[in-house]
Amino acid sequence: MSQFVWGTLPYIALTVFAVGLYWRYRFDKFGWTTRSSQIYENRLLQWGSPLFHFGILGVLVGHFIGLVIPATWTEKVGISEGAYHAVAVAGGTITGLMTVTGLALLIYRRRVTTSVFRATTRMDKAMYVVLGSVIAVGTFNTIFVNLLGAGHDYREDVAVWFRSVFWLNPDVGLMTQAPFTFQLHALLALLLVALWPFTRLVHVFSAPVGYVARPYIVYRSRDAQGSARAPRRGWESIDS
Repeated sequence: MSQFVWGTLPYIALTVFAVGLYWRYRFDKFGWTTRSSQIYENRLLQWGSPLFHFGILGVLVGHFIGLVIPATWTEKVGISEGAYHAVAVAGGTITGLMTVTGLALLIYRRRVTTSVFRATTRMDKAMYVVLGSVIAVGTFNTIFVNLLGAGHDYREDVAVWFRSVFWLNPDVGLMTQAPFTFQLHALLALLLVALWPFTRLVHVFSAPVGYVARPYIVYRSRDAQGSARAPRRGWESIDS
């Protein structure tokens, strides 16, 4: 079972992620959207959205540093384990609380605003459950294990296992030694990766790159002399 969970399941999730993204882009381009509901309600959105997005950005940066960059690299540039731990816990606590608060506001808004709730699909609900679970368990590990508890250096097991997956040689034994809540966080993250292509989260991979090089859109007023009908009131030319 351990071999399947930590040695095979990651590749299943990554395969579903890659194939799902291709399928969604190839056959559902019009559905590749955030399904914005700002038009229905903006008061809660203007607080929840920035808190969630800036918080999750900080969380992702922290995960990248902690999982991708080996501890030996940070030590070589003069960052001691104690200093790294202090910054990671402080930053993770702040960004984690921002993310949890923002997500809670967004879920509350989606539930209490009738028009927004009606526009919520089943896949949206599943995404919120899984995403909320990943964030909640991760925040628990940061605050109650590493900040208030005995602490656990995930860079010695979870991070090494994470990198070994991409080297196509997963170190299953390391994950079996990790605390249960860290294992749960990793499993929920794999579920989120597999679910990602089929939700509104695909908008993460969208960027207005073509906007920079696209041609100008030229707006021309209608020539009054070329029209048999006089312009309507309010549309008269303002040229002197």
